Amino acid sequence: MPTQTRAAVCWEVGRPWEIEDCTLADPRQGEVLVKLEFAGLCHSDDHNITGDFPAALPVVGGHEGAGVVVAVGEGVDRVQVGDSVMLLPLPSCGKCRYCAEGRSYICDANLDVMTGARADGSFAFTSADGQPIGAYGQLGTFSDYTLVQQIRVQRYERDIPGPVAAITSCAVITGYGSAVRAAGIRDGDTVVVVGVGGVGMSAVIGAKISGAAHVVAVDPVPFKREQALKLGATHAAADIEEAMGIVSTLTRNRMAEAAIITVGVLHGDMIGPITRLVSKGGNVVVTSVSPLGEETVSIPLVEFAMSAKNLIGVVMGLTRPTADIDRIHALYRAGRIPLDDLVTQTYKLEDINVGYEDMHKGLNLRGVIQF
Repeated sequence: MPTQTRAAVCWEVGRPWEIEDCTLADPRQGEVLVKLEFAGLCHSDDHNITGDFPAALPVVGGHEGAGVVVAVGEGVDRVQVGDSVMLLPLPSCGKCRYCAEGRSYICDANLDVMTGARADGSFAFTSADGQPIGAYGQLGTFSDYTLVQQIRVQRYERDIPGPVAAITSCAVITGYGSAVRAAGIRDGDTVVVVGVGGVGMSAVIGAKISGAAHVVAVDPVPFKREQALKLGATHAAADIEEAMGIVSTLTRNRMAEAAIITVGVLHGDMIGPITRLVSKGGNVVVTSVSPLGEETVSIPLVEFAMSAKNLIGVVMGLTRPTADIDRIHALYRAGRIPLDDLVTQTYKLEDINVGYEDMHKGLNLRGVIQF
């Protein structure tokens, strides 16, 4: 029998999230029905509202979450009813070439993620008046219940708090992996993290875990700079110009080994100045969403070529979720990474627009919906 659920829907660009009563389809072959407990308010979902990077609309938002399996379709063997699960923003089929090579973050199953549709092209959510609605990233975690493919869930142990599990599924693994996997940080390095919200703060934590001697957090919001210093940054700057002076002094003008870009919305003209924070042979790690139609980037090409700098595009922190999430949670259990501190405030589903207003005001590292 189809499930009745309340969901936050984006109907069109520029229109706030609206809470709708929806019908959710029953699980089919390989699908899992999940009752959500927590969902993270990621900036990526807000791109539907602003139009920077919208999915096919209308769409039930949310791609970061944790909950409990309440039903499964035929052939499901990864989880069973009653399991606590995290919902993974990108699939990991375990069968394609990229998964076999350990690069599951670019799994072939990613091809249709942004359509919001099920595997057969139909839609799991239906509005009260019978209109099909997509699920953001094929997840739709801004809902009491959601229906996903089994390759989008991962079990977790209940000693991990639900809010921590929810944000680990996207913000933490993306930022942490950007430092630990993509940036190539070694003991004694100097690292700059530009933009320290949930993803950026996770990159700060990852840089510290990787042995960086200096971690410079750059953000215009004083609250975020203060929190970064508590969570592993050694220095903080309000802008790139201030960071330039700090990094130059710390490294005796050699500059940083890596700069990780984790701003909420990245524009092409921001990259050039950031690359000058990086030393010869250094890495500029791009872990931000840009407006869909923006194609121009300004970088010092001669400097890049002659100094052997690297510009690295990152999705999911270049991690393997089924392995790396377990490692992150092991560090959390050992008291090595303070993931609880990333959850600044919880909201009810009907207050989702307040949560995003708080995000834009710089009041949260990560806001979380509690169902």
